[in-house]
Amino acid sequence: MVRLPCVMTTIDALEDGRLRQDRVVAWLVTLAITAFAFVLRLAGLANPNKLMFDETYYAKDAWAIMQHGYEMDWKKDANEQIVLGNIDQMTDKAAFIVHPPLGKLLIGWGEQLFGFTSFGWRVSALVAGTLLVLFTIRLARRLSRSTLVGALAGILLTVDGLAFVMSRIALLDIFQATFAVAGLAALVADRDWFRHRLANHLRRHELPDLDGAFGPMVWWRPWRLAAGVLLGASCAVKWNSIFIVAVFGIVAVCWDWGARRLAGARHAWRSLLVDAPRAFVALVVVGLGTYVATWYRWLGSDGGWGRDWGARHPENWVTKTFGEGLSSLWNYHVKMYEFHTGDHMMREATHTYEAHPAGWPLMIRTTGFAAENGIEAGQQGCDAVGTTCLRVVSAMGTPLLWWAAAAALVYALWLWIARRDWRFALPILAVMATWLPWFRYAGRPTFFFYSIMLIPFTTTILAMVLVRFLGPADHPLRRRRAIVVGVLVGLIILNFAFIHPVLTNELLTRPEWMLRMWLGTWI
Repeated sequence: MVRLPCVMTTIDALEDGRLRQDRVVAWLVTLAITAFAFVLRLAGLANPNKLMFDETYYAKDAWAIMQHGYEMDWKKDANEQIVLGNIDQMTDKAAFIVHPPLGKLLIGWGEQLFGFTSFGWRVSALVAGTLLVLFTIRLARRLSRSTLVGALAGILLTVDGLAFVMSRIALLDIFQATFAVAGLAALVADRDWFRHRLANHLRRHELPDLDGAFGPMVWWRPWRLAAGVLLGASCAVKWNSIFIVAVFGIVAVCWDWGARRLAGARHAWRSLLVDAPRAFVALVVVGLGTYVATWYRWLGSDGGWGRDWGARHPENWVTKTFGEGLSSLWNYHVKMYEFHTGDHMMREATHTYEAHPAGWPLMIRTTGFAAENGIEAGQQGCDAVGTTCLRVVSAMGTPLLWWAAAAALVYALWLWIARRDWRFALPILAVMATWLPWFRYAGRPTFFFYSIMLIPFTTTILAMVLVRFLGPADHPLRRRRAIVVGVLVGLIILNFAFIHPVLTNELLTRPEWMLRMWLGTWI
């Protein structure tokens, strides 16, 4: 058995190959694209100066948590008064809220730094949306072993309309997506790190392979622990990230099994008994601890909704087992789950902008976050003739990007399954883990902007497919293919520039707005 060259080929590709050769250049490219994304998203961040869409919940919840440690009810005309600078609009009643606190804590930190203003409650989303670009670049680069792929994925995400808008509004989903992508990037880094440890073990003992032995017990895996913290944080923004933990917990164990088998372990299945429990601790136990820790302000309070449940139910088995604080938290979660899965949400609730998950990849139904219609000629600079002007903020992706990415996803499925190209496995599984579970809840209102969880992975897939299409540098058709790729990317950028006014509350005449509504379902 001579398996060492197989392992060393993998290790050399990571340590001594292209990833190491252009490491400095890659970081410069990463930071340049990230900086551009930040500046692009920063311009006009405070516009419109009002609470858009569900900012009416999250921006105010964040402020309440910063002031009291838990969410509070607000007066009826609070939104209008807040815009006028009259921010003392809370009642003395705790509010029942159906999402975990981390996203609101992050929004609140921005409010603490910059005040309870439109800029203050959006600045944290700006930071998260910028970091989403950075983490996507690094994930795409490591998956593909190509800085070009990473850069292209970052550029595409930078000019995606949905990612742009979600970076400029105080909703929770941008934080969820950023933590999820960062967590998966850490998990892929752990995959490579573990293979390095196996290769170093073989080198140190001058072995050609493991010769049937199981190999070293690797106790300390910092990247996997980081993944547990980050994925736990994603769940602490919105619960549906638990599906990512479930899917990639299994994937992480399969990676360990495959690495040991490649190194020459005869009974690599033992990885299920040795590596799997450790993966469970790193991803589930650490993730759960992270999740619970984000409730620290509520747990440290005595007035939050349901905070006294444990004290009022001392004989309950949960209270006896975990104490009054955690039992109160458990009961809160039971009530949250009942809300999300109850008849009102699953059968009765409706919304103007609800969009079935089946239509998300093709952007069938977008979401309107803000609209000011009927602006007459002469008002606010409107120069319309025979019509009116309007201002809108639409949560819509860049159409050409989304449609190209949907086609690339189908092609990538074939490359993964038929051609066994493992590099596509992670982004495809990530898309499925963040998309397919929503079909179970399609009976309740679901929205297109939830698919912010998809676009970092579909842009990664598109970038990988486009660079694969380019072929090697010495390919005879490389130049022609580069022109095709360049034209497509250029058209996507131009498409983003064209829809930019409907992403940013700019003044448009109604005909100008209609030119950007390519599908009737976008109106």
